[in-house]
Amino acid sequence: MKRWLPVALALGLAACDTTVTKEEMQTADYGPSPVHYQDEIKSYLSLRLTDPKDAVVEFRTEPKQLYQRGTPVRGEQYGWGVCVWVNDKNKQGAYDGFYPMSFVLRNEKIVAVNGGPDDFNIIGARYAREQCERLGAPFNQ
Repeated sequence: MKRWLPVALALGLAACDTTVTKEEMQTADYGPSPVHYQDEIKSYLSLRLTDPKDAVVEFRTEPKQLYQRGTPVRGEQYGWGVCVWVNDKNKQGAYDGFYPMSFVLRNEKIVAVNGGPDDFNIIGARYAREQCERLGAPFNQ
């Protein structure tokens, strides 16, 4: 039974339509564009990364309005999206390579995070990659 769980999960993800209409994007209240988003994201990461002082954090986009329709596996997300690529050290002290994360902010606060240490799973990775691509920073590694 456990062998089929990843297959079922992958099929379920494929069935989730995350395409957003212009009407959906226009109805969301994004608030003002964040000014201190880098500080907010760095603060978030400093509590979660294995080695925050030596981690490489690349801000791949400026904040852009982002709307993600809710699906059966993840709720609606909207606000100012930022794509970040992170290369953190593992517990042995070696870098594992970059991975994407997407952050959604409203009123200078993080309201959603996709990918990364707290969301290290197939769903979080997929959302992070999709949102980074929509924000203009596709992750093709």
